[in-house]
Amino acid sequence: MSLTLEGYPYKYEVHMHTAESSKCGRTHAADYIAEYKAQGYDGIIITDHFFYGNTAVDRNLPWEDFVEEFCKGYELAKAEGDRQGLKVFFGWEANRLVDEYLIYGLDKAWLKAHPEVKDCPHDELFRIIDEAGGLVVGAHPFRERPYIQKVNLHPLQCHAMEACNFGNPPYQDAFAYNFLKDRNIIMTAGSDIHDVKNVALTPMAMFFKEPINDISDYVKRVKSGEGFKALIPEDRKIITPEMTNMLPLFLYDKRNIGHPVELTDLGLK
Repeated sequence: MSLTLEGYPYKYEVHMHTAESSKCGRTHAADYIAEYKAQGYDGIIITDHFFYGNTAVDRNLPWEDFVEEFCKGYELAKAEGDRQGLKVFFGWEANRLVDEYLIYGLDKAWLKAHPEVKDCPHDELFRIIDEAGGLVVGAHPFRERPYIQKVNLHPLQCHAMEACNFGNPPYQDAFAYNFLKDRNIIMTAGSDIHDVKNVALTPMAMFFKEPINDISDYVKRVKSGEGFKALIPEDRKIITPEMTNMLPLFLYDKRNIGHPVELTDLGLK
């Protein structure tokens, strides 16, 4: 599936995992490059699972050593991308009590210098990343999995949220898309790829009017909400009467306090 979007010729993958740095990754970093080029992508952003997520890195390592090992997935992808002519940028997926956030715009040196980013709560994570010039995107906000006890919605603790994720069934993305659309929250879309075999199958991506030159360029454009579109399949936009959620929902306010809500409270039923 070679995705295109008229008027937005530059295509990017913004959520993906490597076998080097994510325990759930099935494909080694360098092995993604040829396939993404073949599918017409102009660049990819590596977002491996960080410390409290499903990381492949030993958490007992000293902090700077942990960060060094963690960045290997990105660095190997970057080296192969440079060789083959595909742009590769760095990000990571942070885990906060099972809620996950895609972080962009900061590098290995910044991570080494800020060990506090590992343990800070949602609102503090957003403040630290925002003040450093980074971007926080809420990943797969309505996801339901056996290891998740409740769905926590933190629209005020991020700059944007993922409206579409290949790892979700369509109903979860339909809830996310409509939740974000109704509140004018900036939307992104990513495949959440773990296996190169799925690159050609993913029906979502990020498209830009102009090429992205570096990760700070991506951060600025997403924060502005202009010059790009998240490609979201139509069947992941429409809520049908039989769609429902299985887990309790909590909506968090500016003080990072969660309030129980129902789909009807959110305008999703």
